[in-house]
This record gives sequence, structure tokens and C-alpha cells, in this order.
Amino acid sequence: MAYFQQLALVGLAAVVAGCSQPTTLEEIRSEGVLHVITRNAPSVYYEGRDGPSGFEYELAKRFADDLGVELRVRVVDGNAEILSVLDRNYAHIGLAGLAANEAQKTRFHTVPTRLTTESVVIYNRDESRPKSPEDLASTIVHVLPDSNHIRHLENLSQEIGSLQWQAHPDLDTAGILKRVESGEFGVAIIDSNELALNQVFFPDVKSSFSLNEPENLAWLLPKVQDDSLVKAAGEFFERVEQDGSLAQIKERFYGHLDRLNYVGARTFVHHVRNRLPTYETLFQDYASTEQMDWRLLAAIGYQESHWRPNAKSPTGVRGLMMLTRNTASQIGIDDRLDPEKSIQGGARYFKIVHAKIPERIPEPDRTWFALASYNVGFGHLEDARILTEDAGKNPDRWMDVKEFLPLLAQKEWYSKTRYGYARGHEPVAYVQNIRRYYDVLAWMKSPSVATDQLAQRETYGENYSDGGEGTTSDRTSDDSQALPKALGMTPPTL
Repeated sequence: MAYFQQLALVGLAAVVAGCSQPTTLEEIRSEGVLHVITRNAPSVYYEGRDGPSGFEYELAKRFADDLGVELRVRVVDGNAEILSVLDRNYAHIGLAGLAANEAQKTRFHTVPTRLTTESVVIYNRDESRPKSPEDLASTIVHVLPDSNHIRHLENLSQEIGSLQWQAHPDLDTAGILKRVESGEFGVAIIDSNELALNQVFFPDVKSSFSLNEPENLAWLLPKVQDDSLVKAAGEFFERVEQDGSLAQIKERFYGHLDRLNYVGARTFVHHVRNRLPTYETLFQDYASTEQMDWRLLAAIGYQESHWRPNAKSPTGVRGLMMLTRNTASQIGIDDRLDPEKSIQGGARYFKIVHAKIPERIPEPDRTWFALASYNVGFGHLEDARILTEDAGKNPDRWMDVKEFLPLLAQKEWYSKTRYGYARGHEPVAYVQNIRRYYDVLAWMKSPSVATDQLAQRETYGENYSDGGEGTTSDRTSDDSQALPKALGMTPPTL
């Protein structure tokens, strides 16, 4: 806390020295640092494999860059400490994942982030579903302290009679979800956006209903500050909303969360356990040769064949990486059914496809385009990009192009293109699925997860859907409830 106390004394020192007190924004630019206080949460801030990440962190980093200053982040245990730091003016901005309600507006300056959330009731899928607020009266509702939910429970308690809830200062959202899945907690309330980000790890948790209409999440700023930083932040959000970069950040964190359903997730875990070990070294070796992430290559292989070396589609595409005869010949693969050669060919072909995507397109969009091209072909992808540009949208952004790819299946659209008809919905689902498989593999295979943990998972039954060897479209799904507890692990606490 001494660090923040030093920050608070900067402005005071100027006054004592007889100088006129600069505005908050002037102080920040003079020091060259924007001080942010936050907590660990996938929707706010976390340390990813490539460094700091999180939806609100990405916005704060862009804002600091916009101001031409360094972003300096301090992470604390929870919202209570964030609010305390802001009350004492020891930080410029608090990223707490809280809504811009009247109570917060009275206590702090608020700047809406344009991301909304709801307080959603969750329960274990094996238990009775609470269907209405009245059903909460007969149980204890579990929540996080200093969250958006307690206010809604207080209002609801006044409407329908006394409700009982218990706040857990020692838990985070993942901890609440874990206890609902295990049955320790019967009913809980969490933010809908955090449920979307975490549910892949807790498939036995279901959502029932929301206690409120969507509310804007907000940055919180100390009330004692003048409004110079508030105005600058508001103008920043206006700009990123208008230029589309805000929507692109939303797509990056939330745009692929509607893939991988309950059955598909259980199947995936079973295959990670029983099939992936056979090919994992091959994925690692050939991905390293082509300088790509092996988990991405493995995710492509799973989407293509469920890691089945003898897979075959009705159109004659064959092997673990489902290479066409022409593609295999082009990249020098003479036996598509040999799993090593198939993986080698898949890595080589993806590298070729990726190189065709214009270098001006930044990651991760360049990879999403490469995946779409791997699936539908570069020509059809270019057709969709041209349609996107003709419509006044950005052909270099995946979130824009994926709206136009499905149009390639409609005559009124594909008749205007060079390469004609394509089943354009498939590459969209293909990319979304691979992104989700990669998310899970990136966690399961992270250095922080001991390799013997997978071997120590509880044995999971055989009552699951294999998914077989069908076409790509046969293997897609559209539900966000995902990764089973058969792992015997919980996701990293974020």
C-alpha cells in the first residue's frame, strides 16, 4: 500500500510547493504513468501465456497508449481492496468488473466499458432447476462479496420476502463454479460474462435466469479526482467504439465461446486422455519444424478427424489431418493414412496457407483467416473478403469477414464472386471450434499443470458420443457448456 500512498502524495507535494495543482490528466502525462488497480479474473486481468491479458486490461493498455504513457498495473485480492484503494485516491483507475449503478456513481466517477453483464442464477444440472426468484427463498444463495449481485438480492428480498445469501471473500468466480459443480453449493449467482468465460471448465453447471436486465460494466475512478481523466476515458471509448476496435476486442475474448457443447466436451476430454498421447510428440515435433504452436496444430487435427488416422469423408478427404489428394501431392505426402505423414503434411500445409494471408493483418486475426482458408480454400476466403469490403466493412478483420462467409452459399451473393458457391458457414464454425479446442489444450498442457495429473483423473465412463468420421459440418456444435470434471482438475484461478 506504500506504493499507492506515494502516488497520492504527488499532487499534495505540488500544492505544498506553492504551485497551482495540475489536473489529473496533466499529472499522469507529467509522470508518464497511468496507475491501475485490479484483480485476477478472466474478464478483467490475468497473466496469459504471452503476458498480461483480459478484456478490461486490453482496453486499459490501449487507453494508456492513447495517452502516450506507461500502464502500470497492481493486482490485489478482490474488489474490497480495489474500492478501498480508490476511496483513498491511491490509483487512477480501478478495474473491478462492477456495473455502473447508482451506488457506484455516488461513490466514484464511472466510465462504462460498453460490455454488459447480468446477475445469473446457476445450479448443478443434476439438481432441481430454480425457475423463478421465488424458488430462491427456500435455499441459501452463494455470491462473491462486493459484487454486482448483492444489490439485486437486496432489492429482490424487499419484493418477495426474506432471502438468505452467503458471500465468500476467499473465493473467486471459478471457486463458486467449482462448488456448484461438486454439489457443495446448491445455488449461486455470478456475472453472465464470467460464466461465459469459465463454463468450458464446468459443464455440470447450468444457468437458469437473470435477476436483472443487462448492465454496463464500468471503470471506476476516485471521486476526489477532477473530471479530466473521466472525460479522456469517455472520449477514448467513443473512438474505439466508432472505429470498430472495441468490437474486435470483444470478439477476441467472447466471440468463440458458443462452441463445444456438453457431449462434445466430454468426448474431447476422453480423446485427450486416450488418443492424444499417441500423437502428441508428433504434433510437437512437426509444429516446431514449422514454427507454430503445437496445440493449435493438435486442435486442427481434432476438428478434422477427432485424431483418427483412418478417418475418411464422403468426398475422399482422408487421414488424421484430412488432407485432399491434391493437397497431399502438392506438399509431398505420399500416404495420407500414415498419421506421422499426415501431421507433417498438415503442419506444412497450414504454414503455406498462413503465409498467403497478408502480413498487414495482425494476429490473432491472421491465424483465424488461415484456419478459414485451410478449411474452405484461399479463393473462397478472398471472395468473402471482397464482399466484406464492398459492404463497407473491414476485410482484414475476422469479426467482419465471418459475417460474409455464409453468404457464399446463397446464389444472389456467390454469383458475384470469382470462385462461386461455397458452404461458407463451415469455415466460420470450423474456426470457432478450433479456437475453443485450443483454449482448452492451452490450459491443459500449460507448464503449470503437472503432466501426471492427466493420468490421475478419475476414470470416466464410456457413455459418450464419439463424433465419428463425418464431415466438418457434422462435427460442429453451438452450445457453450463444455469441459467435464473428468479431468480431476480445476482451471487455473484467474
